[in-house]
Amino acid sequence: MSRTFSETDIHLALDNELPADEKAAFDAWVDANPDMKALQQRYAQDRERLRSALEGIALEPIPGRLTSVLTGDAKPRTNRWAWSRYVAAAAVLLAVGGLGGYFVGQRAEFAPQSSALKPIAENAVAAHLIYANEKRHVVEVGADQAEHLNAWLSNRVGVKIVAPDLKSGGYDLVGGRLLPFNGKTAAQFMYQDPTGNRLSLYVTKDDSRQDSGYRFMTERGADTLYWLDGGYGCALTGNLPEKALTQLADLTYDQLVKSAGEPH
Repeated sequence: MSRTFSETDIHLALDNELPADEKAAFDAWVDANPDMKALQQRYAQDRERLRSALEGIALEPIPGRLTSVLTGDAKPRTNRWAWSRYVAAAAVLLAVGGLGGYFVGQRAEFAPQSSALKPIAENAVAAHLIYANEKRHVVEVGADQAEHLNAWLSNRVGVKIVAPDLKSGGYDLVGGRLLPFNGKTAAQFMYQDPTGNRLSLYVTKDDSRQDSGYRFMTERGADTLYWLDGGYGCALTGNLPEKALTQLADLTYDQLVKSAGEPH
């Protein structure tokens, strides 16, 4: 059975990193999905514009002071202006796939990403696209039974869950439902603003108990901010820019992770 492709594979294809034996299936998937084809064309155009605009800079020799900072062999200068110039130059080199990316890839060590983190985001998007468009069956249990909803989902997911109050962010709780997640379970809370725009919160138990920090992605037309913290895996999904999602995520974090207590 062929695997499911996503927006990530578009970037892999543009970078010539998509496995050769998957190219035919990927091309067929793009042709069958107009939205993904439009994204591919936009990314390809952006890539060429960036390359054309910055090609001259990327071909310049990399200053020794910059490479030493990128590789961690030297500390940046305390002069803010000098350091900002180094950061800008590094960003240019990384953006066009120049030598700066090579040095970072060879020498920098990054914290590993939990294997559960990206699937949480992907499952959250899939669930949001299904249920945010429902008219009569948006949730299994309504907000009028919030106490029962919280207890039910806490017991089934295996971590104490309290539906965050996002009214100060402009969203009222509609209710929630139980969902599957990689052989386990997850909770989905649905919210709605006065215009009818819907936002969903996806929560599952994270046994790794890592703290990933917020991560953002846009996939299949949905914007998602997702993270791991304190035994919770969370994703907030809607049609909102990253800044607005971050403000709502802060409200969610304060109530769900800080106030809900430790996992069962």
